[in-house]
Amino acid sequence: SEDPSVTLFREYLRIDTVYPKPDYDAAIQFLERVGTDLGLACQKVEVCQGHVVLILTWQGTNPRLRSILLNSHTDVVPVFEEHWTYPPFEAVKDSQGNIYARGAQDMKCISIQYLEAIRRLKAEGKCFARTIHLTFVPDEEMGGHKGMEMFVQRPEFRALNVGFALDEGLASPSDTYSVFYGEKSPWWIKVKCVGSPGHGSRFISNTAAEKMHKVINSFLAFRESEKQRLKSDSSLTLGDVTSLNLTMLEGGVSFNVVPSEMAAGFDVRIPPTVDLKAFEEQVAAWCKGAGDGVTYEFLQKYMDQHVTSTEESDPWWKAFSGVCRDMKLQLKLEIFPAATDSRYIRAVSAMPAHPWVLHPGTPVLLHDHNEFLNEQVFLRGIDIYAHLLPALASVPPLPAEG
Repeated sequence: SEDPSVTLFREYLRIDTVYPKPDYDAAIQFLERVGTDLGLACQKVEVCQGHVVLILTWQGTNPRLRSILLNSHTDVVPVFEEHWTYPPFEAVKDSQGNIYARGAQDMKCISIQYLEAIRRLKAEGKCFARTIHLTFVPDEEMGGHKGMEMFVQRPEFRALNVGFALDEGLASPSDTYSVFYGEKSPWWIKVKCVGSPGHGSRFISNTAAEKMHKVINSFLAFRESEKQRLKSDSSLTLGDVTSLNLTMLEGGVSFNVVPSEMAAGFDVRIPPTVDLKAFEEQVAAWCKGAGDGVTYEFLQKYMDQHVTSTEESDPWWKAFSGVCRDMKLQLKLEIFPAATDSRYIRAVSAMPAHPWVLHPGTPVLLHDHNEFLNEQVFLRGIDIYAHLLPALASVPPLPAEG
């Protein structure tokens, strides 16, 4: 009695694509099988060893027009099985229709919703002027450096001739559909402090720990100020403020040895409204203020701050928002608080790219224990895409397209 789309979704969830050893081959084989069943053209691009981007294509009647790109990633984050009610790769469905699995929200659900919406449209005999491409990319959860970041530099991506892209968003506990028109710039900063070593029984001056204490105080004081700014202004969302977290600490060899070096890692996400040069100057000042021997380096430093137009004069946004109005979907425009592969798409051509919420009334559990998605919410998403895709793929030729 289960809807076949739900069955397919659960099959995909059972493929273990978690780090550090994602089974990319099994995921690609599964998706290629589904694409072939739908009559879609398949292409595989190995962007680096063991990292393949799968492209499924529904050819439009006018291939010269710019295409629609539906992007999703195949990898998922690790799990701590002892905290899960059900095994995270069995896709158990409970009596309420909640499907528990890693990737249920982030983002294997959307991959299958794309495919099942196309299945429905093709069964209805539909065809459109613009080509629709689906890309399934690796490595997004590790920053996309061995996935979308490399793919957008390749001729195979340029050959897709993309005009508009959709990507992942977040679940929403409310009935509002958030549309993300821009993203924060993720900076991963490692601060290293060098100081005087010695025996743990002595009051040694100028230690690495004392300097690290000052560094951490500066970073976390800024974190608190941004947290309070968000709390005190109801018009702001998490995407409007800079989030900062201390995520790693390193140092020490023994309880009775004062270490000569300590290091800390910070995950910083900066809105497109912030001057990135000025923010780095602030980071440098915090480190300098902690004393000599304090240095910092970036393990990730994303600098592009392009945003997507949400003006009604923009033909892509007009098509997108028009469908949402017709379906009575309450939209809320936001800056995405984390980062998706859309940032790489925007950066290469400044094309419109929208991560967005497609799962209202759902607690946000991506990367959390007991990640789940209700089957009715999942099926509703297919219905929405089945309305969105015809509108986007039927946008009239733009001036630049002749």
